[in-house]
Amino acid sequence: MKNIPSLDLSDFLSGDSKKKKKFITEIGEAYEEIGFVALKGHFLSEELTNNLYKEVKSFFELPEEVKESYSIDGIGGQRGYTSFGKESAKGKKKGDLKEFWHFGQEVVGNEKLKATYPKNVIVNEIPNFNKVGMVAYKNLEKTAIYVLRALSLYIGLDEFYFDKYVINGNSILRPIHYPPIQGEPKGAVRAAAHGDINLITLLMGASASGLEVQNKQGEWIAVTALPEQLVINVGDMLERLTNNKLRSTIHRVVNPPREEWGNSRYSIPFFTHPISEMSLNCLPECIDEMRPKVYDDITAGEFLNERLKELGLLK
Repeated sequence: MKNIPSLDLSDFLSGDSKKKKKFITEIGEAYEEIGFVALKGHFLSEELTNNLYKEVKSFFELPEEVKESYSIDGIGGQRGYTSFGKESAKGKKKGDLKEFWHFGQEVVGNEKLKATYPKNVIVNEIPNFNKVGMVAYKNLEKTAIYVLRALSLYIGLDEFYFDKYVINGNSILRPIHYPPIQGEPKGAVRAAAHGDINLITLLMGASASGLEVQNKQGEWIAVTALPEQLVINVGDMLERLTNNKLRSTIHRVVNPPREEWGNSRYSIPFFTHPISEMSLNCLPECIDEMRPKVYDDITAGEFLNERLKELGLLK
């Protein structure tokens, strides 16, 4: 496999049972094999994507002291700004060569849950930043819900199994800026090899290449997707829930060739998280004699806190 499979969500949404079944099989098999797909037919328009990148670039061009004023202590970077080099991959001491922003869930119809999430941080200098960010958030969340419905059917669950966990879930939209590289990186890369924490990640087309995934043979494959496609991968929570049936593939963002060190790279992933109470205990549908249970029982909230500590974002 030289690249990741390409799928069209409109097949799942078409009302044609054959197209729907084919989509379910193809996305499930892709996630068992490589853990990544490129998806078109989603709910994020080209206009909205362009608008979001425009707002994001405007934010990262603000003076350092202004950006730092939007850094919120004590919440593990779950909202607002995280400065350059603060986050490192699990098991890595070098900080990644990036800075980023977090938009979080705006809970509807559940005041108790709303009180448990940090509030989104409003950027005063850029009037449309938060508005455009949250419109993109909701369209990516909608896409994620349908992808998880397809995976529910592939696993043998009720189609709407994930809805109650993901709607109002603790999902994060993360605009990332990888600044121009100044001098020899000394072992640091834009994003070291890692698996994502969450259920699935939806990645909008990045402004430059660099994303690579590791296949079962240990080879690194450059991920290429068309501008209208989202790159969607399995995270560690879903791998754990499915007892390793679906693969959370190790991936990285490598530094560009030296002649491109002077260019910034922008990337905007949407990390689909469930509510904290969701059980990540291995599903009975994914346990048998050939595939015995390999993980201890844990909730999504407990797992997230463990990983944030490993990343250096929580003490």
